[in-house]
Amino acid sequence: MDEREKTLFSCLLGAVTLVLAGCGYPQPSRFQTSFLPPAPKSALTVEIADPPAPPPNVFIQDVPFLSSTALPRRSRADATRQRAEQAFQRGRSDYQANSISDARHEFDAAIDLMLEASEQNPVDRQDYEKRLDEMVDTIHRFDLAGMGASLAIEDVQFEKAPLEDILQMTFPVDPQLKDRVREQVAATVSQLPLMVTDPVLGYIHYFSNRGHKTLVAAMQRSGRYRPMIQRVLAEEGVPQELIHLAQAESGFIPRAVSRAAAGGMWQFLKWRGREYGLLQTTYTDDRMDPEKATRAAAHHLHDLYNEFGDWYLAIAAYNCGPVAVEKAVERTGYADFWELRNRGALPAETTNYVPIILAMTIMEKNAAEYNLDSVALDPPLEYDSFEVSAPTSLALISDLTDTPPSEMLALNPGLLKPAVPEGYSLHVPKGKGNQLMAALQMIPPEHRSTWRIHRVAAGETLATIGKRFGVTSSSIVTANKLDKADAAEGDWLMIPTALRTDAPLKRAIGSSAASRRHTTARRSVAKTATVRAHPVRSATASSDALIRTAAR
Repeated sequence: MDEREKTLFSCLLGAVTLVLAGCGYPQPSRFQTSFLPPAPKSALTVEIADPPAPPPNVFIQDVPFLSSTALPRRSRADATRQRAEQAFQRGRSDYQANSISDARHEFDAAIDLMLEASEQNPVDRQDYEKRLDEMVDTIHRFDLAGMGASLAIEDVQFEKAPLEDILQMTFPVDPQLKDRVREQVAATVSQLPLMVTDPVLGYIHYFSNRGHKTLVAAMQRSGRYRPMIQRVLAEEGVPQELIHLAQAESGFIPRAVSRAAAGGMWQFLKWRGREYGLLQTTYTDDRMDPEKATRAAAHHLHDLYNEFGDWYLAIAAYNCGPVAVEKAVERTGYADFWELRNRGALPAETTNYVPIILAMTIMEKNAAEYNLDSVALDPPLEYDSFEVSAPTSLALISDLTDTPPSEMLALNPGLLKPAVPEGYSLHVPKGKGNQLMAALQMIPPEHRSTWRIHRVAAGETLATIGKRFGVTSSSIVTANKLDKADAAEGDWLMIPTALRTDAPLKRAIGSSAASRRHTTARRSVAKTATVRAHPVRSATASSDALIRTAAR
């Protein structure tokens, strides 16, 4: 090999050596070295310090550690809860469409799934339990309603005044009561004069024994209307104790009706009610409206007191009419209730009417002496009011406010039919007035008496919705001006139903296995989040009950 070839071979060998050296391990990363500062030219060796540790990430340091098992558990609970929500919405849709058996099935499924989610340890258990309670409470309200969304006039029932029969009766006097009651009255402050007579003592004895449950039931019910009644009595300038007239007349039952056809909480005859602005139509009866009737009663009592100048005579005249009292005073020459009573100048019912009211007043003002101090009053009814601008079905109002028809009737006992006439002042649950007024704008006024509103649940199609309400899917498309025949979950749809005259539904969801399941759900979650209850389903309909919708 000549000198030139030796030189070329040496160059090639050196190049191969460099390549092989570059492919070996370990080797420095060119990305690491590229960020290092260049070495000073005067230094032969350079010591490179480790780079400083990066500052902690404030967005990460407070995040709890997620184990490999925590995330799937959360995902399962969330997914199960979402399925429960979907089943619950389907149940509400079925209920609105009167498909009660389907509603029962979906409500059962919703509660089952919520219990399953409890086993999967929801992230926010407090929020989970709150939602379960809301579900159970809503289903329970539908259970109590038990009538579906179709409401017929037969469902609007009336009740007998609970004390009507005892107005014809007298009761023995307990000798041990007299001195004790006199001491109580002497220490009692009352706008209405209180007297202790044998008839008063007889009714105190009755209400302390056989009539105690009747008295307690009326006291409990009074809580719904007591604040309103107290306010109206004060505004009309009559004694607060006259609230017991409503207790004696009806037991605070707005739709109470007597044998003499007196109606409402304050038991007005039609002609007397009209004198004080309580009107009756085919669809409404103002005598059954608690606030309107209370205003009329307070005004009437004030007028009677102005005529007779005595509250006992005014109360007596409220019962038997001012003419009867006027004639009794003229015949005897006595303008004193007790004297007229002793002389038999007043109707027998009236002679007991005043003592009953005095007895109830004395007992309530001395509640601890008569085991009444522990009576829990019903919570006051609270509502928004607005004037209906076009005839509207109660079923549509129920749809828009998410309120069972029975609750709407309880708030509006003056309605005689499931239809609200134009100009009527309708009561809706507190906080839903503005929502309802805005929602009604979606419905053409001429259709509010028949059409319905439906919220699309998961898995529903226009065909299935139409089948529930007895309409075609094409009619739903037309009413809502849809581009195509489908709807997304959560959409609100107008349902162009015709006037329904179905027989009223008589089954109750609440007395079925569903009700037991809901109760078990609440107890199960309260005890533990890991134990699931499986109540036995009932295959029979024997547990279903007839529904009464009268407002108690």
